[in-house]
Amino acid sequence: PAQIAREALNCFGRIDCLVNNAAFTTRGHLQDTDVAFFDRIIAVNLRAPIQLIRHLFPALKKSEGCVVNIGSVLAHCGQANMLAYSVSKGGLMTMTRNLADSHGTDKVRFNQLNVGWTLTDNEYQVKLDDGLAEDWPETLPEYAAPSGRILAPEEIAEAAVYWASKASRPITGSVLELEQYPLIGRYTNHEDK
Repeated sequence: PAQIAREALNCFGRIDCLVNNAAFTTRGHLQDTDVAFFDRIIAVNLRAPIQLIRHLFPALKKSEGCVVNIGSVLAHCGQANMLAYSVSKGGLMTMTRNLADSHGTDKVRFNQLNVGWTLTDNEYQVKLDDGLAEDWPETLPEYAAPSGRILAPEEIAEAAVYWASKASRPITGSVLELEQYPLIGRYTNHEDK
Protein backbone atom coordinates (compact mmCIF):
# COMPACT_ATOMS: atom_id res chain seq x y z
CA PRO A 1 0.00 0.00 0.00
CA ALA A 2 2.78 2.49 0.76
CA GLN A 3 4.31 2.01 -2.69
CA ILE A 4 0.91 2.32 -4.39
CA ALA A 5 0.25 5.55 -2.47
CA ARG A 6 3.65 6.98 -3.46
CA GLU A 7 3.17 6.06 -7.11
CA ALA A 8 -0.32 7.59 -7.18
CA LEU A 9 0.94 10.84 -5.68
CA ASN A 10 3.90 10.93 -8.08
CA CYS A 11 1.65 10.27 -11.06
CA PHE A 12 -1.23 12.62 -10.24
CA GLY A 13 0.37 15.17 -7.94
CA ARG A 14 -2.69 15.15 -5.69
CA ILE A 15 -5.38 12.76 -4.50
CA ASP A 16 -9.02 13.83 -4.48
CA CYS A 17 -10.58 10.42 -3.95
CA LEU A 18 -9.54 6.92 -3.03
CA VAL A 19 -11.87 4.12 -4.11
CA ASN A 20 -11.06 0.88 -2.29
CA ASN A 21 -12.48 -1.67 -4.70
CA ALA A 22 -9.96 -4.50 -4.68
CA ALA A 23 -11.25 -7.62 -2.98
CA PHE A 24 -10.34 -11.26 -2.66
CA THR A 25 -13.39 -13.48 -2.75
CA THR A 26 -13.28 -17.18 -2.22
CA ARG A 27 -15.51 -19.64 -0.51
CA GLY A 28 -15.00 -21.12 2.90
CA HIS A 29 -17.17 -22.41 5.73
CA LEU A 30 -16.13 -22.38 9.38
CA GLN A 31 -14.32 -25.72 9.06
CA ASP A 32 -12.53 -24.64 5.84
CA THR A 33 -11.30 -21.33 7.21
CA ASP A 34 -7.88 -21.87 8.73
CA VAL A 35 -5.65 -19.00 9.88
CA ALA A 36 -3.78 -18.67 6.56
CA PHE A 37 -7.02 -18.57 4.55
CA PHE A 38 -8.57 -16.02 6.92
CA ASP A 39 -5.44 -13.83 6.98
CA ARG A 40 -5.21 -13.77 3.18
CA ILE A 41 -8.74 -12.44 2.83
CA ILE A 42 -8.33 -9.93 5.66
CA ALA A 43 -5.02 -8.73 4.15
CA VAL A 44 -6.64 -7.79 0.84
CA ASN A 45 -10.15 -6.80 1.92
CA LEU A 46 -9.43 -4.93 5.15
CA ARG A 47 -5.76 -4.37 5.91
CA ALA A 48 -4.90 -2.96 2.45
CA PRO A 49 -7.72 -0.36 2.48
CA ILE A 50 -6.73 0.78 5.98
CA GLN A 51 -3.10 1.15 4.95
CA LEU A 52 -3.93 2.95 1.70
CA ILE A 53 -6.09 5.42 3.62
CA ARG A 54 -3.35 5.90 6.20
CA HIS A 55 -0.69 6.60 3.57
CA LEU A 56 -2.93 8.88 1.48
CA PHE A 57 -4.62 10.68 4.36
CA PRO A 58 -2.35 13.77 4.28
CA ALA A 59 -3.08 14.23 0.55
CA LEU A 60 -6.80 13.62 1.05
CA LYS A 61 -6.85 16.14 3.88
CA LYS A 62 -5.08 18.72 1.73
CA SER A 63 -7.58 18.28 -1.12
CA GLU A 64 -10.59 17.90 1.21
CA GLY A 65 -11.11 14.63 -0.59
CA CYS A 66 -12.98 11.46 0.09
CA VAL A 67 -12.76 7.71 0.40
CA VAL A 68 -15.34 5.40 -1.17
CA ASN A 69 -15.09 1.85 0.11
CA ILE A 70 -16.72 -0.90 -1.92
CA GLY A 71 -18.22 -3.34 0.54
CA SER A 72 -20.82 -6.04 0.38
CA VAL A 73 -24.30 -6.68 1.71
CA LEU A 74 -22.69 -9.75 3.28
CA ALA A 75 -21.29 -7.34 5.88
CA HIS A 76 -24.77 -7.49 7.43
CA CYS A 77 -26.04 -10.99 6.86
CA GLY A 78 -23.11 -13.13 5.83
CA GLN A 79 -23.34 -16.29 3.81
CA ALA A 80 -22.47 -19.74 5.10
CA ASN A 81 -19.78 -20.43 2.51
CA MET A 82 -18.31 -16.89 2.62
CA LEU A 83 -17.35 -16.59 6.30
CA ALA A 84 -14.00 -14.77 6.04
CA TYR A 85 -15.18 -12.55 3.19
CA SER A 86 -18.30 -11.53 5.14
CA VAL A 87 -16.21 -10.76 8.23
CA SER A 88 -13.79 -8.65 6.16
CA LYS A 89 -16.61 -6.59 4.66
CA GLY A 90 -18.18 -6.09 8.09
CA GLY A 91 -14.84 -4.76 9.29
CA LEU A 92 -14.60 -2.44 6.28
CA MET A 93 -18.05 -1.04 7.06
CA THR A 94 -17.13 -0.40 10.69
CA MET A 95 -13.87 1.22 9.61
CA THR A 96 -15.77 3.52 7.22
CA ARG A 97 -18.05 4.77 9.97
CA ASN A 98 -15.23 5.03 12.50
CA LEU A 99 -13.06 7.13 10.19
CA ALA A 100 -15.98 9.36 9.23
CA ASP A 101 -16.68 10.01 12.89
CA SER A 102 -13.02 10.46 13.79
CA HIS A 103 -12.06 12.71 10.89
CA GLY A 104 -15.13 14.78 10.10
CA THR A 105 -13.37 17.99 11.12
CA ASP A 106 -10.50 17.14 8.76
CA LYS A 107 -12.94 17.60 5.85
CA VAL A 108 -12.22 14.13 4.48
CA ARG A 109 -15.37 12.13 3.76
CA PHE A 110 -15.68 8.36 4.17
CA ASN A 111 -18.61 6.47 2.65
CA GLN A 112 -19.26 2.90 1.57
CA LEU A 113 -21.27 1.09 -1.07
CA ASN A 114 -22.42 -2.33 0.09
CA VAL A 115 -23.13 -4.13 -3.15
CA GLY A 116 -25.30 -7.15 -3.67
CA TRP A 117 -25.03 -9.94 -6.19
CA THR A 118 -23.14 -8.62 -9.21
CA LEU A 119 -22.59 -10.13 -12.64
CA THR A 120 -18.81 -9.96 -12.93
CA ASP A 121 -16.79 -12.22 -15.21
CA ASN A 122 -15.60 -14.09 -12.13
CA GLU A 123 -19.13 -14.57 -10.77
CA TYR A 124 -20.31 -15.82 -14.15
CA GLN A 125 -17.53 -18.43 -14.18
CA VAL A 126 -18.14 -19.46 -10.55
CA LYS A 127 -21.76 -20.22 -11.35
CA LEU A 128 -20.76 -22.19 -14.46
CA ASP A 129 -18.36 -24.17 -12.27
CA ASP A 130 -21.27 -24.77 -9.88
CA GLY A 131 -23.12 -26.45 -12.76
CA LEU A 132 -25.46 -23.69 -13.90
CA ALA A 133 -26.24 -23.30 -17.60
CA GLU A 134 -24.49 -20.65 -19.69
CA ASP A 135 -27.66 -18.55 -19.73
CA TRP A 136 -27.99 -18.52 -15.92
CA PRO A 137 -28.01 -14.69 -15.70
CA GLU A 138 -31.19 -14.63 -17.84
CA THR A 139 -32.96 -17.39 -15.90
CA LEU A 140 -32.60 -16.26 -12.31
CA PRO A 141 -35.40 -17.27 -9.93
CA GLU A 142 -37.54 -14.43 -8.59
CA TYR A 143 -36.38 -14.93 -5.00
CA ALA A 144 -32.77 -14.32 -6.08
CA ALA A 145 -33.46 -11.38 -8.39
CA PRO A 146 -36.92 -9.83 -8.05
CA SER A 147 -36.13 -7.37 -10.86
CA GLY A 148 -35.16 -10.23 -13.17
CA ARG A 149 -31.44 -9.46 -13.15
CA ILE A 150 -28.53 -8.77 -10.84
CA LEU A 151 -26.26 -5.73 -10.63
CA ALA A 152 -23.83 -4.82 -13.38
CA PRO A 153 -20.36 -3.53 -12.48
CA GLU A 154 -21.13 -0.33 -14.41
CA GLU A 155 -23.98 0.45 -12.02
CA ILE A 156 -21.62 0.22 -9.07
CA ALA A 157 -19.14 2.47 -10.88
CA GLU A 158 -21.86 5.09 -11.44
CA ALA A 159 -22.72 5.08 -7.74
CA ALA A 160 -19.04 5.37 -6.81
CA VAL A 161 -18.63 8.37 -9.12
CA TYR A 162 -21.51 10.12 -7.35
CA TRP A 163 -20.05 9.45 -3.89
CA ALA A 164 -16.64 10.60 -5.10
CA SER A 165 -18.06 13.85 -6.48
CA LYS A 166 -18.73 17.14 -4.76
CA ALA A 167 -22.44 16.53 -5.42
CA SER A 168 -22.50 14.18 -2.43
CA ARG A 169 -21.00 16.67 0.03
CA PRO A 170 -21.21 16.98 3.03
CA ILE A 171 -22.32 13.36 3.51
CA THR A 172 -19.87 11.17 5.41
CA GLY A 173 -20.18 7.94 7.35
CA SER A 174 -22.96 6.64 5.12
CA VAL A 175 -23.29 3.08 3.92
CA LEU A 176 -25.52 2.69 0.88
CA GLU A 177 -26.94 -0.74 0.13
CA LEU A 178 -26.94 -1.43 -3.61
CA GLU A 179 -29.33 -4.35 -3.43
CA GLN A 180 -32.77 -5.16 -4.78
CA TYR A 181 -34.42 -6.60 -1.71
CA PRO A 182 -34.36 -5.81 2.01
CA LEU A 183 -31.47 -7.26 3.97
CA ILE A 184 -33.37 -7.85 7.17
CA GLY A 185 -35.85 -10.69 6.94
CA ARG A 186 -34.51 -11.86 3.60
CA TYR A 187 -36.08 -15.16 2.66
CA THR A 188 -33.23 -17.66 2.42
CA ASN A 189 -34.98 -21.03 2.43
CA HIS A 190 -35.92 -21.48 -1.21
CA GLU A 191 -36.68 -25.20 -1.24
CA ASP A 192 -40.44 -24.70 -1.32
CA LYS A 193 -40.43 -21.87 -3.88
